[in-house]
Amino acid sequence: MKTQSIESNLISNMYPGRGIILGRSADGQNAVIAYFIMGRSENSRNRVFVEDGEGIRTQAFDPDKLSDPSLIIYSPVRVLGHTTIVTNGDQTDTIYEFLQAGKTFEAALRTRTFEPDRPNYTPRVSGIVEADGSYLLSILKSANGNPGSVQRLFFEYASPVSGEGHFIHTYQGDGSPLPSFEGEPTLVGISGDIDTFTQTIWDNLFSANKVSLFTRFISLKTGMAETRIINKNHL
Repeated sequence: MKTQSIESNLISNMYPGRGIILGRSADGQNAVIAYFIMGRSENSRNRVFVEDGEGIRTQAFDPDKLSDPSLIIYSPVRVLGHTTIVTNGDQTDTIYEFLQAGKTFEAALRTRTFEPDRPNYTPRVSGIVEADGSYLLSILKSANGNPGSVQRLFFEYASPVSGEGHFIHTYQGDGSPLPSFEGEPTLVGISGDIDTFTQTIWDNLFSANKVSLFTRFISLKTGMAETRIINKNHL
């Protein structure tokens, strides 16, 4: 698979929806995480990321304008021991509970399906990063928009390469209904420090639709985490 730049991948897609990038920094010293959300409706755009312990949660920017909290208010990032969980929905909690009980990432997601937002049936994208920098990604999606058929796909990256990551997101692009992501996660290059990485993603998300971005570098030597959050709506 040819490595793509994050910039060219994002610029070519007006509406990737919600996306996860997991990988390793160019210097090989850090596990790398990014999660972003976008929105087309007022309800979807009325959100911010706020820190919640070692993780984050979404929160209404203007509570008076929140018309439907289902599917948009959740904890995208939670940490259990040395494992960081990142997802685009409340399956974060399912994964956390299964791991806490000694079960697996895959087992947790086999109890879940895509979102019930007909006619889009938005995929659920999820990932976990371990202390050694290895990571898993998953997508739960409908079979070409068929609500009666769920596809659960899992991808394991046991030996990440420095300066590379994998990018998975909900939509192939804008449309009606929105077309689900296809294929395996995209191989992307990762360069620079956390601030460079963060700004690269934020600057190349389509301006009208971008809402919030979370990034984290986790030292593979010490386990210490450095985090950045950018919200289009400022608290």
